[in-house]
Amino acid sequence: MSASIIHYTACPVCQGRQLREVLQCQDHTVSHQTFAVWECNHCRVRFTQHVPAAESIGPYYQSEDYISHSDTDKGLVSKIYKLARRFTLRGKRVLVQQVSGRQQGTLLDVGCGTGAFLHTMQAAGWQVTGLEPDGGARTRAFQLYGLQVQEASLIYRLPDAQYDVITLWHVLEHIHDLHGYWEQFARLLRPGGTLLIAVPNFTSRDASEYQQYWAAYDVPRHLYHFSPQSMQQLAAQHGFSISAIRPMWLDAFYIALLSEKYRHGRQRLVPAFLAGCRSVWHAYRNPGTCSSQVYVLKRQ
Repeated sequence: MSASIIHYTACPVCQGRQLREVLQCQDHTVSHQTFAVWECNHCRVRFTQHVPAAESIGPYYQSEDYISHSDTDKGLVSKIYKLARRFTLRGKRVLVQQVSGRQQGTLLDVGCGTGAFLHTMQAAGWQVTGLEPDGGARTRAFQLYGLQVQEASLIYRLPDAQYDVITLWHVLEHIHDLHGYWEQFARLLRPGGTLLIAVPNFTSRDASEYQQYWAAYDVPRHLYHFSPQSMQQLAAQHGFSISAIRPMWLDAFYIALLSEKYRHGRQRLVPAFLAGCRSVWHAYRNPGTCSSQVYVLKRQ
């Protein structure tokens, strides 16, 4: 869709040069193009090769199937996603309060989409700021919740030491300026503040089961594909340490539902449910291998 692409000759996380191609994945949401997924042998991050540059990736998000931007109710997957979101929003609020040790405070949500999580935290008494690159999602956040969500580039201009908590819910894997954003996290957090980052985990059972059809690869929108090892190395580079890893159990079922459709061309509810169960059971027995995980980070 665009001639402006990025070719990595070094790992985007650790700058290592021992790289290898591991998969070829299709963009099932918009373009139906195929993209190569590579892995760094040193830090074990995976990344999408030949991704569109930041200024040209926008068209790859233009689909009603991209629920976090469109907030659509169309289709079974969208309905299941929004039903699960109503359940998980409370869990996210409780998690933020637990790991930060605060019932209220200041919170920055990066990549806030249409604002459902921000609205939840605001209703709980938090002072909230939301950043979102998609103009349609910002408009929808105002229509739904009256939130004045700001354009994402504001992150470089926000005042120092402003926030008790910074959250990214399935956002880090989309950010072109990966290290630049981590520098902002360190600058914007107050002393003792907490950074929460939720990302898919390609070391999960469902990723192994579905391989190139694993929906959480979501090429080319997902620029990076994290393992716990690569997240630990990335955090340490910027003065953070992982204090806890929390599983996101429901993600295994949602990802399996999409993955079944990508593999077979149609919805397969029972196989998706069973695949989700297998993934959850494996992650329960092997901590750190859940389909998606929240990394709780503190400054070192």
